[in-house]
Order: sequence, then C-alpha cells, then structure tokens
Amino acid sequence: MPVLPYRDLQPTPEAAQTYTQWLESLDEAFTANPGYEARSEIVRSALRMMLYPLTSSPNALALAHLDPRNITLEPEYYGDMDPKRYYPRKPLIWLWLQFDASPLGANQWLGERLRQMLGRHIFAHMGERVRIFQHVEFSFGYNLSLGDDCWIHRHVLLDDRGGITIHEGSSISDYANIYSHSHDLQDSKDVTNHRTEIGPRARITYHATVLAGRRIGEDAMLGALGVATRDVPAHTVALGIPAKVKLQK
Repeated sequence: MPVLPYRDLQPTPEAAQTYTQWLESLDEAFTANPGYEARSEIVRSALRMMLYPLTSSPNALALAHLDPRNITLEPEYYGDMDPKRYYPRKPLIWLWLQFDASPLGANQWLGERLRQMLGRHIFAHMGERVRIFQHVEFSFGYNLSLGDDCWIHRHVLLDDRGGITIHEGSSISDYANIYSHSHDLQDSKDVTNHRTEIGPRARITYHATVLAGRRIGEDAMLGALGVATRDVPAHTVALGIPAKVKLQK
C-alpha cells in the first residue's frame, strides 16, 4: 500500500502574519499574567474580537458568556479539583472551547498553533510537534502530559482527573475516550483515581475506550470500538469488548 504523508499547507502570507501576531500576543499576555482574574480579562477581550468583530454593541447575555468568571465548567464540580491549579488554567480552557465552537475552529493551521500554545500553559507537559484537532476535551488539564509528536484527533475525551500520560509518537483517533478515574458500583460519589498511560508510539483507534489505570504498551494498538479493561502489552493489537490481544505486531 502507498505511504501517504500529510501535506504541509499554509495560509496566505498576510493571514499567517496576522494569525502569528495574534497567537504571540496571547502567549505573551498569558505568560506575563498567570492569575485567574487577569487571564479572564485577556480571554474576554480575545473572544469579543473573535466572535463579534463587526458588532459594536452585542447584547448583555452575549457579553456575559465571553467572561470565564461567569461560566461554570463540569470539572469545577469535582471534589478532587485543586483550585490553586485549576483556576489559573480555566480562562485558557474556556478560550480553547470557544475557539473550537467558533467559525475559526475548523481552521486547522490556526487551531493547531493555538492549541499548542495554550497546552504549554495548561498541561503538565506539552511536547514538541503535537497536533491537536478540533473539539478535543479534557478535565483538569494539569494532570495531562503529552510527549513529542503525538496526534490527538477530533472529539477525543481525555479525562485527566487521575492523570494521563501519552508518550511520544502516540496517536488517539476520532471519538476515542481515555479515562483516569472510576466510580464505586454501589456509590457513584466514591471515586478512585488511577494514572493511565499510552505508548510510546501506541494507537488508540476510532471510538475506542481506555479505562482508568490501564497501560497501552509501546507500539500497541487498541482496535476500533475496543474497550481496554486490562493492560494491552507492547507490540500487540487488542480488539473487542472487553479488548483481548488478537495479534502480535
């Protein structure tokens, strides 16, 4: 079969300059202002410029939802959320979510660079040359570590409550779910966190699920719709629900 590498696409030079200057200004502002209040102001201004560029007086409801301080996100309700770590990141997470929901969200050239920049401020570790596509969601962000050359495709859920490490060269396909916490069968409020690890150079394919605390080994693959209830050994392919090793690579 032919090898089909991704093309290197570029916007026009004028647009590239505009996008790059905008990203650099945001990056500098977030770096200089690590607090929740200051970052919320920066994000509110950025979203107004992004979502209402031609509207001189958007209504009060529209303006209110641009400010991260007026928003409650699901992870804020979790009892194990660390406010000191989460709240400086929350405005950046809101910008990420609103960018993806906007008309700009499908612009992969700009989106990839925005998410790389935000990831360096949000995640425990953000590797080099990481490509993140539209509508990827995570929980706290501060318990997520991405190695070099990882690809995270559309509509992926990264539940990093207990910690997720995705090692270098790994790929997470569209609509995959990776968890790091579990609930007691009798009492859903009884939550146990487990660190989940993927790779290096592992592949989690379409609509697959990795349960909390599992390890998908080096160069391993979890097949489409598979559910990893146990570790997947290195250099194997696991398929099914629950996923079982079917092939040795």
